[in-house]
Amino acid sequence: MTVRIRFLPDNVTVDAKVGEPLLDVADRAGVFIPTGCLMGSCFACAVDIEDGDTIRACISAVPPDREQLTINLFSDPTW
Repeated sequence: MTVRIRFLPDNVTVDAKVGEPLLDVADRAGVFIPTGCLMGSCFACAVDIEDGDTIRACISAVPPDREQLTINLFSDPTW
């Protein structure tokens, strides 16, 4: 099963497999998500998803319960 992932603010869209790591999806789409610890502790990879929740992309995968998912990237000059 695939899920259509849309990255904002650049409006880049890519299809991804359920369970695929979000950092891999972003990389394949040419979208940069900053990382730090790669364990979710530092929140460098924090992104907002369309329902308003904030997730950590380094420890998150494409969810099975959606046909599409919009991810809003933060602009954090620290990372």
